[in-house]
Amino acid sequence: MNSARASRRAVRSAPLNECPVVSRILIAPLAAWHCFAVLACAIGLSVSTPAAAQQRNPLQKVGHTVLDEPAQSYRFERFVIDNADHTRRWRIHLGVPTTSPTAPAPVLYMLDGNAAAMVFDQGILSELAAGKAPVLVFIGYDNDLRIDSQARTLDYTAWVDTADDGNGSVQSVGGGAAAFYDVIAQRIKPEVQRRTPIDTQQQSLWGHSLGGLFVLSTLYTHPTAFQHYISASPSLWWSQGAPQGAMEQQFLGSYRGTPAQLTLMLGGDERRGNRGVRDLTNPRVVAHLRRIGGAAPDAAYQLSRRLEEVPGLHVTYREFAGLGHGPMLPASLKAALTALYGIADRSAMPAVTPATHTDD
Repeated sequence: MNSARASRRAVRSAPLNECPVVSRILIAPLAAWHCFAVLACAIGLSVSTPAAAQQRNPLQKVGHTVLDEPAQSYRFERFVIDNADHTRRWRIHLGVPTTSPTAPAPVLYMLDGNAAAMVFDQGILSELAAGKAPVLVFIGYDNDLRIDSQARTLDYTAWVDTADDGNGSVQSVGGGAAAFYDVIAQRIKPEVQRRTPIDTQQQSLWGHSLGGLFVLSTLYTHPTAFQHYISASPSLWWSQGAPQGAMEQQFLGSYRGTPAQLTLMLGGDERRGNRGVRDLTNPRVVAHLRRIGGAAPDAAYQLSRRLEEVPGLHVTYREFAGLGHGPMLPASLKAALTALYGIADRSAMPAVTPATHTDD
């Protein structure tokens, strides 16, 4: 263990462009007081800067993606899953290499499936198909929204969050992660495996923001459901920092299962507490920023340090210099494709469409 720690210390100061996606821990040390100072400066700047151009549009549509194009290296099919009382519907897009697989294939399950599809282009698909040819599963909602905030807030959170919305109204939201996991395990996975052969020992789950939080709670409660968990910019502030509480502690103290891999990713601007330009004249935005304060800006890095002590869990932490929360969605997904399947690292390249904020 001591030699491993020494090795980790040796690579922490390595430049980002010299470090591969896996087996390196990439950080930029920052004192807590400096994080606070930078956050204060960022907020001060945002007061005087027009916010409309950089605020997330909650009604943004998906638009044209590779899912709409003629089959080249991948063909896509879709199916819809609903819950027992038919009140919730998830639209699943399944990508399978056009060359019929000769053996069960690895599979990548992606949350926020509509937004994830916007990251892909034919070049990425062609390189994937020419290599390990994974099956791609985009788990979205049965609508054309890029991000369905209300639905994902329920599905991706294992804890109920009760908070003042800034107008004197207290709201309780979230807490549906266990039910959503059951949908994945009992409905989505079996249907995917019915349609194409899957290597059940090469299953990966990727999520960003609240999706990254779902990845972590799934690791904690179902550590053998996937072999690789990729959590990007996880919302560890949720429910006053509850994700860093009892569920994590129970996992730290009890995990002795089959070896698994966890990749944690964070934007460098996120770690500095820079949340981008926000409209601080909007009480809901101010209340949301207050809620984000439920976790330190570098909470994901600190989590990686705690989890790397868990026997059998291989933890990788990667930090993306200069990136904030929204741009981390495409960057982290592209980096995951490189880490898992060996394609060229496109994480520093802009997304096919401009990245906007997801829910922090």
